[in-house]
Amino acid sequence: MSDLSQRAPAGREAASLVFGIETSCDDTSVAVLENGRTLRAHLIAAQDVHRLYGGVVPELASRAHLELLPRLVARALQESHARPADLTAIAVTHAPGLVGSLVVGLSFAKAWGAALGIPVIGVNHIEAHLHSASLEHGESPLPAVALVVSGGHTELVEVREFGSYRWLGATLDDAAGEAYDKVAKRLGLGFPGGPVIDRLAAKGRPDAFDFPRPMLDRPGFDFSFSGLKTAVSTVLRGRGEPPFDEAFVADVAASFQAAVVETLVAKSMRAVDYVRARALNLGGGVACNSALRIALADACARRDVELRIPSPRLCADNAGMIAFTGARRLALGDRSGPELDAVASLEASGLTTA
Repeated sequence: MSDLSQRAPAGREAASLVFGIETSCDDTSVAVLENGRTLRAHLIAAQDVHRLYGGVVPELASRAHLELLPRLVARALQESHARPADLTAIAVTHAPGLVGSLVVGLSFAKAWGAALGIPVIGVNHIEAHLHSASLEHGESPLPAVALVVSGGHTELVEVREFGSYRWLGATLDDAAGEAYDKVAKRLGLGFPGGPVIDRLAAKGRPDAFDFPRPMLDRPGFDFSFSGLKTAVSTVLRGRGEPPFDEAFVADVAASFQAAVVETLVAKSMRAVDYVRARALNLGGGVACNSALRIALADACARRDVELRIPSPRLCADNAGMIAFTGARRLALGDRSGPELDAVASLEASGLTTA
């Protein structure tokens, strides 16, 4: 680690390099961002061990971060042709997420930042998702609505400007990605469930089963996917345990996905109309879903609203968006101190009251 602890030379002009660290869940990611815009390095290491257990095991995730992070940091510096002394700040996810995973990244960042004598910026990774499309597509037209949809979160947020948000709605139980994972597990499809269900849904009939569209008959912007998950389980109950017939699995996948997508699109468009938004920004792993992208593109086109979706690499939890958000906060004068701590829940992070 000696090459990671070089102090910046005295009197050095401020460099325009922000190093990003993301360890909120099971993916270890680092990035080097130049001038708040250009990724000189961006690495993501997925922890495939969780496939053995059908879900993320927090203790295993933390241990993997401990092992992976130093090597990824060294590799990112090498790929970006940067020295530690060239860095102007470190941006690190401090909320929300698995506490053990957050602590690993945060402790590394704080120790490294102290050794280099540079600021460490704590970043809420949900806020980073709100702006992840801007890293690729430039500044968003405002006001905008952001849909963050992942394994742990389903949030609808009005974005007035950077740092100014109004929470419109959220899931009351399972997040959309979590519902995908649980349905996939019940179908015997493994973990994570989103990609495989998306792939199988293309082969099935979306009207094969009349699954509910949760809470569409109620006003507001909140979501609920536990009842949809229960409806799928009810269909499967009389068929024993997997493996099931391939055509049957494809029909269940297609019908389930149709219900999720219709719900997400309807609520998102309700929010867009309410805010009179000029843009809809997506973030989170479920934003990779092909059916969701197609349906939102059609709905936004009919309203003349700009749809902004990050590339798949920037949809997941990644350090590129952390570095981007950290650079914005640094420009606004944010200088997180040694009291910066890991926060597990979104509600306790303070972002929803911003």
